[in-house]
Amino acid sequence: MVEPVGNHYVVARPVYSENLFNEEHEKLHRYHKTFWDHLKLYFCCSPQRVKKIALGLFPIVSWLPVYRFREWILSDIISGINTGLVAVLQGLAFALLVNIPPGYGLYAAFFPVLVYFIFGTSRHISVGPFPVLSLMVGGAVVRLVPDDIAGNGTSTNISAINEERVMVAASVTFLSGVFQLLLGILQFGFIVIYLSQSLISGFTTAAAIHVVVSQLKFMLQLPVPGFNKPFGIVYTLESVFSQITETNIADLVTSLVVLLIVFVVKEMNDRYKAKLPTPIPIELLVTVLAALISHFANFEEKFNVAVVGKLEEGFQAPVAPDVGVLQNCIGDSISIAIVGFAVAFSVAKVYSIKHDYPVDGNQELIAFGLGNIVGGSFKGFASSTALSRSGVQESTGGKTQIAGIISAVIVLIVILGIGFLLAPLQKSVLASLALGNLKGMLMQFKEVGILWRKDKYDCVIWVVTFLAAVFLGLDIGLATAVAFQLLTVVIRSQIPSCTVLVNVGRSNIYRNRKDYTDIYEPEGVKIFRCSSPIFFANIEFFREKLITAVGFNPLRVLRKRNKALRKIRKMLKKGELQVTPKGLICMANHTHESDEELDNNRIEELDQPTSMTDLPIQIDWGADLPPGITVPRVDIHSIILDFSAVSFLDFSAMRVLQKTLKEFVRIDIDIYIAGAHEGFLDKLERCAFFDEEIKPSMFFLTIHDAVLHILLKKDIASSPKLKLAKEKGSSNDYIIIPSNGLRSRECTVRLLSPV
Repeated sequence: MVEPVGNHYVVARPVYSENLFNEEHEKLHRYHKTFWDHLKLYFCCSPQRVKKIALGLFPIVSWLPVYRFREWILSDIISGINTGLVAVLQGLAFALLVNIPPGYGLYAAFFPVLVYFIFGTSRHISVGPFPVLSLMVGGAVVRLVPDDIAGNGTSTNISAINEERVMVAASVTFLSGVFQLLLGILQFGFIVIYLSQSLISGFTTAAAIHVVVSQLKFMLQLPVPGFNKPFGIVYTLESVFSQITETNIADLVTSLVVLLIVFVVKEMNDRYKAKLPTPIPIELLVTVLAALISHFANFEEKFNVAVVGKLEEGFQAPVAPDVGVLQNCIGDSISIAIVGFAVAFSVAKVYSIKHDYPVDGNQELIAFGLGNIVGGSFKGFASSTALSRSGVQESTGGKTQIAGIISAVIVLIVILGIGFLLAPLQKSVLASLALGNLKGMLMQFKEVGILWRKDKYDCVIWVVTFLAAVFLGLDIGLATAVAFQLLTVVIRSQIPSCTVLVNVGRSNIYRNRKDYTDIYEPEGVKIFRCSSPIFFANIEFFREKLITAVGFNPLRVLRKRNKALRKIRKMLKKGELQVTPKGLICMANHTHESDEELDNNRIEELDQPTSMTDLPIQIDWGADLPPGITVPRVDIHSIILDFSAVSFLDFSAMRVLQKTLKEFVRIDIDIYIAGAHEGFLDKLERCAFFDEEIKPSMFFLTIHDAVLHILLKKDIASSPKLKLAKEKGSSNDYIIIPSNGLRSRECTVRLLSPV
């Protein structure tokens, strides 16, 4: 019964062990589904299930019929036009990261958008090229078709090299799409949880550094070969600086001017975004202006600058992926598939929370997988979502993926009709535009200091991920980062937080002894908490912390007691000890017998429970022992293990825990376990954890139940700290009268003693 008293409460109930509680309160029998039950349910077929699967597979069927045409269409058109213009320029710029002709970036900005319109669940992300993925695809391209291929006779001209590279990029994209599709079908959308925010932040920041370094050759117009291997970034910088004197000054000046303009205007867009009706399309303005200046000033002939050149009009026929390439880029494709999905899903999740609608991770995998399969078939490269492009689509009023279709129409117009206008555009301008979109990623360096103050583990993950991805490459770096992150999880669970608890405020609240001053610790009772699952990797740490908390090793005490009993029997047999009403009296001078001699004499018996049945007197280990016999003093009689934070206990840890508890029981210390979760007791019974020494009766609902049980059991009437007065009229009810002991907010607390 709970009685409210102001902002206090008084609870009157029995002291419950797990067994007593289950006896008084009948549990419902629940049928727990087996693996086969889940399998049958997954493959069952009904009209409702077919409808649900169809609506899940084609999300467009759910939202398009309820589209608010009059309210949303104008916003979607404006947003789509703005997003499409940005998509065109980013497609051209990010194609340079893939080391293929810029025109193929338009295919990557077109086909995945159409597929996502049908299969995607996010209403606001803009699908298309993403600099990190482009760089990862470019790494595979350079590795399989190196820059120096023209010098060893296997290819005769740059056009042939470009064709090979386009095929490699398309094949890698196709295979990454297949992986994403399979993961989606197999319901592996949860895989993104293994990429923490710290890991993604460190990885994308490292990718931004790679993007900067990779664009130097276009900004300076230097013939820098690709180095897709560990420490490739160092070799690239070495190659750049070794040729720095050959820099094309016109390209360098153009790059710096474009970068400066883009950064200044983007900063203005951010600062005055509340006042501007739409962000200033600086990329479009710079591109148009740069193309006009390059054309009329004839930069290509006068200054020998590298230009985009003629873009192929129209679409090319779809092609099948190169089987040889597929065999050599499995690792690259897996990395691209996971990173692309992780980035896109994290952005989609942000907008779904902001605008209150659900996104399905598994369906997103299917949508991006099909988008990459179609894009790769038409010679595009891997797509995800660019943060800046999605920001434009959302901030300019985009409501649904109708804006995405409008942006695809803008890209289509460039592909079919006006692509020739971009022919005189310098590649250094595209490189500068690619770098201009990296501000958000590069600003993530500020997170290091914040993470160090908030969570040092996350900070270390960020730094290790960044360094691994920068120096080992994005593919190996990602694998290293994931492995290190999982290692930190193992370390944190292997070294759990273990604390000694005490009663705070003389109530039913128990907290860390080191954190409070108004505490009460029952005499002879230790309360120990482990805030982690207990398994094979941390059970020894748990045991060591428990021994440290109680102040002695139970196995050592047990062995010392058995040695003492062995010696007492020997002395009684020789007549060196005599039994008197006052105890044992030594009748002879003490002779020292080494521990080594005792240890070697039937040492296996030292770990067995102490037995005094053959002795004429019971030994009190807390009293004085005969001369020459020393046993560590034990000042506690009960240990309570708080298992409220122990979510599971594996079989290996169970064996060690059982052995440890038996060691305490054998030296007459009572063990209690409190707060164990549902099913914990059943699992222990199935694993034959209990025997004559370890019994289910040691389990209690709460720490307070266990403490009160101990106080009642140890005859509190003789304790100077608590006085128990038997309540008149009942032989089983007690009143606790506080006297520097446990007390409630009221003067007395009614307790029903356990049956």
